[in-house]
Order: sequence, then C-alpha cells, then structure tokens
Amino acid sequence: MAITNHERVGKALELLKNGLSPFVEREFKNIYKDGASAKIERFIGDDRLNAKKPIVEWDVSVLLKLMWESWNDVFRQTLGHSERSLVSELREYRNKWAHQESFSGDDTYRALDSAGRLLTAISAPQVDDIEKMKTELLRLRFDEQVRSEKRKSAGSAIESAVSGNLKPWREVVTPHKDVASGRYQQAEFAADLWQVRLGEGTDEYRDPVEFFRRTYLTESLKRMLVGAVQRLAGQGGDPVVQLQTNFGGGKTHSMLALYHLFSGIAPTEFSGIDAVMQDAGITPLPTVRRVVLVGNRISPGNPVTKSDGTVVRTLWGEMAWQLGNAAGGASEAKRAFNRLSADDEKATSPGDVLRELFVEYGPCLILIDEWVAYARQLHDQSDLPAGSFETQFTFAQVLTESA
Repeated sequence: MAITNHERVGKALELLKNGLSPFVEREFKNIYKDGASAKIERFIGDDRLNAKKPIVEWDVSVLLKLMWESWNDVFRQTLGHSERSLVSELREYRNKWAHQESFSGDDTYRALDSAGRLLTAISAPQVDDIEKMKTELLRLRFDEQVRSEKRKSAGSAIESAVSGNLKPWREVVTPHKDVASGRYQQAEFAADLWQVRLGEGTDEYRDPVEFFRRTYLTESLKRMLVGAVQRLAGQGGDPVVQLQTNFGGGKTHSMLALYHLFSGIAPTEFSGIDAVMQDAGITPLPTVRRVVLVGNRISPGNPVTKSDGTVVRTLWGEMAWQLGNAAGGASEAKRAFNRLSADDEKATSPGDVLRELFVEYGPCLILIDEWVAYARQLHDQSDLPAGSFETQFTFAQVLTESA
C-alpha cells in the first residue's frame, strides 16, 4: 500500500530520533559528566517532563530543541554551522508534520535529505534507511513525470519538420536506459566506497570490469595506479599516498580504482589497465588483502558486532578484522582481531602490532575515506569506544610508519 508524503516525513523523523538520541546523550555526558541531567533540564525549559525520561524515549522535537539551545555549550565542538542550520530546518519540518500540514514532493525530499545529512554528520546507521526512502521517492516522482509526458504526447501528437537533412538527435544518440525510462537518479552516480565494499550500488561502481570501462585514466590517476602496483609487488612505489582535491575532485573514485584493480580479476579484463601494467613493469598482480574504512559510515560511539560475534570499537579493530577476514574468513578475522583486542577495548593505539599484522597478512591495501568526518566527532577525553581525538593522531602516525 502506497504511503503519503506526510507518513514519509513521520518515518524520517522517527529514524532521526533513533539516531540522535545516543549522540545527544553522549555529548552531554562528555561535557557535564554527572551534572548532565541538571543541565539538560535547564536547556529544555518547559519540557522538563521529558527530562525525567530516558533520552531514547524523547520526541525528536525535544532532541532538536535541546541541540539548538545548547549548541554553543555542547555541540559546536563536534558539529559545524551547516549542521546547526539543519537542526533549525528540521525543527520546522517537525512542527509542520505535527500540525498535519501537507507536504509537496519537493518538501518531502528536502526533509528526508536534511535528516540524512544530519545523521551522516554523526555517523548514525539510520542514514541507510533514509537513503532508501529518498531513492523510492525519486523513483515515484520520475514515474509520474513519464506518465505525464505520455499523456501530453498522446493529446497533441504534432510532428515538426526537420530542417535540412539532419536526423533528430533521438535517432543519433541513444540515451542510457535509466534516462530513457525516466528513472535517472543523480544519487546513484555518487561514488560510495563503503557501499561498493558491501557489494551494493550500481554496476558502474560495483562491478570492476564495468567501472574501468567507464573510467578515463587521467595521467595522475594512472601514476597513482602504477605506484600502487609497484609497491604491492615489492618493486618500489610510495607506501603512503594522500589524496587532496576539491570537493567532487575524484578522491573516492581514485580509491575505487585501487580497490577494483586488486580485486583478483586479471588486469587484462580491465579497459586501459594494460598501459598501467606496462609502465609498472609488473606481471602478474600479487594477491592483495583489501581494507576499507569510511569515516561517515563508522560511528565512534557505537561498537559494531560482526557476524562472528566480534565486537569492534575502533578503526584499528575494524582494520585488523577486515585483514583477517580477507585472508581466511571469519575464523582468521577473529584471530587477527585478537592480536589487538586489548587496544581496541581500551581505545589505545595498537603500536607495533600493526606492523606485525601487515607482515603476516601483506601485501595489503588500506583505503581510508572521510577520516576527518570521523575524527571531528571525537572528544579530547577517552570517553568514547573509539578513543580520543589525540589517539587518532597517534594511530595515524603508527599506521603510516608501519606501512
């Protein structure tokens, strides 16, 4: 049964509440320790009745109000101006929803997108459900547009004479099937390294052969791939590469190229990679264990329980688990993680254990995206499962030196 835009916004607000409540509680306890409850009561004013309940039971309107009122004291330390604007905007949408006002398609998408952006900023897992709702809403909108265009063409089938001998562009250029069907979704053409690691997304990014068929190898991208091939084959190349571009400059796309190049598929299957292998002077490619860490998909405040029961709290714990899993499945993943389980539990940098893991499971490719988005959520104290902000600097140093 189809749901209304009002119901979509209501569901998005519920997901927003579930994602915000642990984050809000964590930030207040970090700042005010045992006095957090008293401070919360002061900030929410007339809503003191809610302060007597656990935060997970609060309405999203109270959470957003608390964030707005305490921004300078609490949340400015981990979130920026854009996130504060999102809080203000979402308060308005929640009021409209509570007063049973109608939502247009554009307003609904804006509400979903704003909720998703705020959840992304705090690395809340609920953002995946929001993205699915956005995709479904776009699909419905495009379907309606296609039906509308068909009705117009049926009502006024007017043939226009083509000047000269030029053919209409529709006969010369065949649009991609999603464009021709009206199902084009811009969001599907945004590279997502974490999604690809999970085996999800469109073929353009998920399938290695299709990815390279559609990727133009610029000189800088080609140099990076050549260096990676040489390094992982033990024939030179830089051990650490830092990608710096403007927003939308292709950092994630470059990391996807590395990820797919060492997917285990023969390089001869990839368009343009023969020139990379020739310049690198390497054949064949070694077997490489790949690790993917995406900062806005990993929450520093919520430990993750893996399929084998392993509880991972830190980036280095996630790295060790993925290395072992790539080498030998669940049993090897648990063994690799246990090498630094104490450091993961105490949120301390693993030190020389990283080098030992690289030696044992190498050659390995470690891809880290959106690290800043992850680190800016950390506190100066070690009160989060993921450790402190300073610990991230130590880990970064140990990681590069071990590589």
